[in-house]
Amino acid sequence: MKRIVTLLSFSFLFAYGCGVKSTSPQASSDKAQSSTAAASKSVAYSNPVLPGDYADPSVVRVGDDYWATATSSEWAPLFPLLHSKNLIDWETVGHVFPSKLPEWADAHFWAPEISYENGKYYIYYTAKKKGGNLCVGVASASKPTGPYTDHGPLVCQEVGSIDGFPIRDEKGDLYLIWKEDGNSRQLPTPIWGQRMNEARTALEGEKFELFRNEVGTWEGGLVEGPALMKRNGYFYMFYAGDKCCGRECTYGVGVARAKNLRGPWEKFAGNPIMKQNDAWKCAGHGTMVTDQQGRDFFLYHAYTTNTFVYPGRQGLLDEVTWGADNWPSFQKNAPSVSAVVPYGKNAPDVLDLKDEFTGSTLAPSWQWSVTQAPLFQVKSANNGQLVLTASSSEIGSMLGQRTKTGNYTAHTSVDLASLPQGTLAGLSAFGDPNNSVGVGVQDGNIVLWQVKRKQKSELAKVPVTAQKSLQFRLTVQDGNKLAFAWSSDNKTWNPLNNGQALDGSFLPPWDRGVRVGLTAKGPANATATFNSFSLTHQTP
Repeated sequence: MKRIVTLLSFSFLFAYGCGVKSTSPQASSDKAQSSTAAASKSVAYSNPVLPGDYADPSVVRVGDDYWATATSSEWAPLFPLLHSKNLIDWETVGHVFPSKLPEWADAHFWAPEISYENGKYYIYYTAKKKGGNLCVGVASASKPTGPYTDHGPLVCQEVGSIDGFPIRDEKGDLYLIWKEDGNSRQLPTPIWGQRMNEARTALEGEKFELFRNEVGTWEGGLVEGPALMKRNGYFYMFYAGDKCCGRECTYGVGVARAKNLRGPWEKFAGNPIMKQNDAWKCAGHGTMVTDQQGRDFFLYHAYTTNTFVYPGRQGLLDEVTWGADNWPSFQKNAPSVSAVVPYGKNAPDVLDLKDEFTGSTLAPSWQWSVTQAPLFQVKSANNGQLVLTASSSEIGSMLGQRTKTGNYTAHTSVDLASLPQGTLAGLSAFGDPNNSVGVGVQDGNIVLWQVKRKQKSELAKVPVTAQKSLQFRLTVQDGNKLAFAWSSDNKTWNPLNNGQALDGSFLPPWDRGVRVGLTAKGPANATATFNSFSLTHQTP
């Protein structure tokens, strides 16, 4: 797996985040994934190929190019757009909604499905309608990187509609397949289908059910994440079953097939075809893509078994093989730790990033809360600086980066000469706007603070003499042991909290991984200036 670091910046005051699938299918910090483990006769890659929080990934191949996207949840900009030539090394090249939210939606930006047909790219995505429930919407573009035009919601059922997937039936007619979100009310979760117009702006006719979850089986309370493909006269649906997320997850991957899209659908007797192993757990919700040689690969998500929920659901890749009975399987019925590189070579792993804000735009790996869009400016003067406008909210304005393992170190340097009175600027770990931990400088004091379930507390305060700049460091072990320190010369480090790590186990929400990054809290017209930021990961 490989991650390439590209240092970019934004000379633009930002307020917010715009989207894509085909017939067979980060930037700085998140640019890509791949690993170079060399075997004697073949080159191997290691999972994940999308390290960090890339839940519900979707992929499509157009010619020799692969394009992918993934869930954003409550992080903007919405729905990353990723590019690869080999399914292993991925680069973030944009976002479906880069500067604002869709007009009709305000939360829960999940499960984007990217497709391509006749020169046009489509993104089918889930979002919560303003004042309503979950819906499946769609956006389109003539280029994979956009700009995307949003066409609004296609279906909004009373209990919620999620996980949209386009497919043409045996007659060539276009359909949308989706899940009714019954599990949100302890109800069954039918997988529905309905005709869709060629403009992809509306559904037509009556919906029909393909199948639903069977209580008492491995599927438990739900089936979801339908991903369909055609092969040897069958429609195949790869789907996920049971609990998707968080510490209680039990996810797995199943498959069903039918001669006709309307069924009858036959679930494979050997389901689930992907379970957990010593390295990965709760695998599911992905899509299939076929390469130029006719090989089929599944891009999906899973949690690591060691640091589990803290980096979030990461993107994995595995080849699918087909038996004489025309049913698919994965090697050892579980996620691979490493496997042979599909295209014979890949690039070295690069998990880490360093941003000195010397470019003209902000690196596309930076994220922020969809409810708190920050204003910021990148300045190439003074060897590069990021100017972040403060907020009076509990955690202030924030810009964060995905964490990719449970063990990492983050650094930042704050310019004190330009920091106004009453403004706190520093380094933080974020779960969401209601759960964060950080360190900063304010009015001549180093402040260690915490917001836990909306309740803010000051954990330590240390006076500091006037300096031109201060450096802050966060060292994390096992995803939840957070140790903070500060320095005035970037050499001698002063630990906070008596050198004891804070317990950050409360940080990640049920559906997201932890981010780390920059915070500015204070009056709305105040700004904080950062000279640099780095994030270094340690792997087991």
